[in-house]
Amino acid sequence: MSKIKVAVVFGGRSTEHEISLISSEGILKHINRSLFEVIPLRIDIGGHWFLQDTENTHDKVGTSVTLIQGEKGAAVLENGSGKILREIDIVFPVLHGVFGEDGTIQGMLKMLNVAFVGCGVLASATCMDKDVTKRLLRDANIAIAPYVCATWTHQPNFEKVEQELGLPLFIKPANLGSSVGVHKVNSKTEYDAALQDALKYDSKVLIEQNINGREIEVAVMGNEKPQASLPGEIVNTAGFYDFESKYVSKDASSIHIPAQLTDEQINDVREIAKRAYTTLGCEGLARVDFFISTDGTIMINEINTLPGFTPISMYPKMWEATGVSYTELIELLIQFGLERFERERQLKIVAREVK
Repeated sequence: MSKIKVAVVFGGRSTEHEISLISSEGILKHINRSLFEVIPLRIDIGGHWFLQDTENTHDKVGTSVTLIQGEKGAAVLENGSGKILREIDIVFPVLHGVFGEDGTIQGMLKMLNVAFVGCGVLASATCMDKDVTKRLLRDANIAIAPYVCATWTHQPNFEKVEQELGLPLFIKPANLGSSVGVHKVNSKTEYDAALQDALKYDSKVLIEQNINGREIEVAVMGNEKPQASLPGEIVNTAGFYDFESKYVSKDASSIHIPAQLTDEQINDVREIAKRAYTTLGCEGLARVDFFISTDGTIMINEINTLPGFTPISMYPKMWEATGVSYTELIELLIQFGLERFERERQLKIVAREVK
């Protein structure tokens, strides 16, 4: 049996470029080479694509290429010569943030008629926008943390926000991840500065109520019948789970997997995670982040459709604790992408040649 040709795409134009490089290293290291032929594709910060000469994602060596529609899936075309260098059966986009998990590359891959790992266009775009995510969850009677929005043209008065949500507050860009541009605010001066900084990254910003409680995460995977992992808990010594805590300092936070919850709480967060995943139309994979308040209320903070795959990332660690190894996880995610592609091929949504 021939190997499935998997293009692992990493880098990208977002502020999370570096995290993508680290995540993709993990996938390239753990993917089963007996089943999959790996095609490493790097996107530089300018948006240019390269067929990588090595699998060291930090190496900036490779051939300038373009993805085009191939005979069966996609193809890698060398810029200049027009030569087809590789054929692709499925794309694994390991791209965090904008241009990676916001529906843009997913739309491009659908236009190329190639299978890909992870959520589709709508779910990716929806979950990328934390405001839209919260609105849909709220409409589905799934508890969320209270918040208000600010934009370039509308910035709520600090005193009014303080009265409504209390202090401290958390301010974050609506369409960014990896805790980039996130601030914890305790005063008007901090509020004004945090808003201005967050608005450098996005035209819409969330101002969220501080939840006194625990930060719990659940990994979900699958298509029509999603599965949920055992939950994990993040215990912060840095004040909140910021960029440093996630990716740089191993001492800034500690991780408990499985989380020390009651059997009832474990069952509840797993079921709510699957319900939210389905509500938002997720497929392939996502990580659902919760707060459990001091009074026991379970509420969703956000949903990440392309969670980190770094050595200290929660998503693969939670699946390992549930009995799914990193290598098995990659295989399953690729299979979910292929299954969805085959299912969508049966839909009568494209023109047929008239004979």
